[in-house]
Amino acid sequence: MTDRYIYAIATMDTKGAEICFIADQLQRAGLKVKTVDVGTATDAQKKPDVSREIIASHHAKGTAYVLGQKDRGLAVEVMGEALRSFLLQENAEERIAGVIGVGGSGGTSLISKAMRALPIGLPKMLVSTVASGNTQPYIDCSDITMMYSVVDVAGLNDVSKVILGNAAHAIGGMVQNYSAPEDGGQAIGLTMFGVTTPCVDAVRKELESAGNDGLVFHATGTGGRAMESLVNSGYINRVLDITTTEVADEVVGGVFPCGEHRFDSIINKQVPCVMSLGALDMVNFGSKESVPAKFQDRNLYVHNPEVTLMRTNIEENTNIAEWMAKKINQTNAPFTLVIPEGGVSVIDAPGQVFHDPEANDALFKTLEDLIEQKENRNIVRSPHNINAPEFASLLLTELDNVTGH
Repeated sequence: MTDRYIYAIATMDTKGAEICFIADQLQRAGLKVKTVDVGTATDAQKKPDVSREIIASHHAKGTAYVLGQKDRGLAVEVMGEALRSFLLQENAEERIAGVIGVGGSGGTSLISKAMRALPIGLPKMLVSTVASGNTQPYIDCSDITMMYSVVDVAGLNDVSKVILGNAAHAIGGMVQNYSAPEDGGQAIGLTMFGVTTPCVDAVRKELESAGNDGLVFHATGTGGRAMESLVNSGYINRVLDITTTEVADEVVGGVFPCGEHRFDSIINKQVPCVMSLGALDMVNFGSKESVPAKFQDRNLYVHNPEVTLMRTNIEENTNIAEWMAKKINQTNAPFTLVIPEGGVSVIDAPGQVFHDPEANDALFKTLEDLIEQKENRNIVRSPHNINAPEFASLLLTELDNVTGH
């Protein structure tokens, strides 16, 4: 195996002294370090171990394209893309023990873009001037640890030396004490929403009673992507994607969208999957006043003062099914879609506020029409509501079928 290094990253045209201070602290602790320059304006203040030219060469459009950008925003974006490609290659070749970066708003955006692509569990630390505000755009559903710089990252002083030193020793501790998943990625991923909790709880308890590790993800936009990041990182090797509600928000325009890459990790890693249609009867918004004007006359249900649900209609369910079928047809791993004819949520049942058999039929029929069924890609119908005990039992049976147990 090649030597493993902590990669210390900064725009070294302005943050050279700071990142070299961190590298020195790590080296004093007996750790191997490589400084990486991702500057987009001028040459580094101090000579890096990995130059910005090397990083830029990893962009699909080449070094000149990255370093030739005149617009600062675009320069940061494309350098982030180049850094992402560089780190993924280095990690694939097992050279990375951990990653630490420092930056202002631009550097934070650039470096975090690359860090997010690295596997969950690989130590990642980012010292930033924006770490005390909204960090969601930088962290998303990754496990980046952010530390507020307190003072600007603009030279070394009594305060910055303490902050940067703490950050260096934090990443050093992570690296020295890192351990891979004990079970070698044998966990099962499950997606859940409040209105599918009875189903998922029943399934999880059965899995755990049989000695399985069931990891539950709340389907609020980041939940599905977090699950897939663990699939990508090798922690999860089977998926019960029971609650695919984030697709409804993606297609219709709710506040919990799944993102265009939902299901891609499951597909690419060829993970056995049992999928259902949990909470696809609803699109999520904030308070009732926040619901877009074009939806104000729809079937709205105020879940709480901060969450308003909108019942999906026939057209929307058709579009949702088309979006899902296009993805599902790309999978070559064992796959089963289980359709709950009795309703896809607690409030989609006879007498409940979102009960709409015609809208559901549009979803079910379109999926059946468009999904290309074959030996290891199947659709199974159940007459029960998704939260019925019989449906939970069927999901477990189908999981055994797709995994060959």
